[in-house]
Amino acid sequence: MKLDKSFFLRDSVTEVARELLGKTLYTNFDKQLTAGIVVETEAYSYTEKACHAYNNRRTARTETLFRDGGTCYVYLCYGIHKLFNIVTNNEGTAEAVLIRAVEPVEGMETMLHRRGFERETIALTSGPGKLSQALGIDLTHDKTTLFEDDIWLEDNGIDRKGIDESPRIGVAYAQEDALLPWRYTIKDNPWVSKGNNTYKTLYSK
Repeated sequence: MKLDKSFFLRDSVTEVARELLGKTLYTNFDKQLTAGIVVETEAYSYTEKACHAYNNRRTARTETLFRDGGTCYVYLCYGIHKLFNIVTNNEGTAEAVLIRAVEPVEGMETMLHRRGFERETIALTSGPGKLSQALGIDLTHDKTTLFEDDIWLEDNGIDRKGIDESPRIGVAYAQEDALLPWRYTIKDNPWVSKGNNTYKTLYSK
């Protein structure tokens, strides 16, 4: 069953980030269906320094974050990687969940082709840029919504089997906010990314 808009309109971005674990992310582009179980997420809010729209900063890029929950926010990272986020909360409140890793369950051959791989490997979708490429998500999907027939999420009743919480990856610039335990992963899932968050000790003194 597709997740409806009410799931994303809730006022707790961390709650949405946790509950997205175990949901299945689908894409259907040019009649090529691909899907993966969400195994890793990160929450971002205008209230903390890691968010692009911290202190309600509005720019051409961050404008998407101020839209209604369920809107896709796709941006370019390091000039290479397209990162897929889902806006949460109501219009005017800039919050979003970054999808960091998925476990492939549909369209493996299509995903391998998009990634240039010959055989299944954990590297296929174990990171935000990797999963976007594998699922065919790019910058043209920024500002689209999850309520059409090209990108959507379903609740297929998958048991999340425990959730780990930790600091987010690569946000040391956020100073004390880098310590927020807003990264959520399905415990012991092999598809979770291996990003470095050891900087968490920098601001714990």
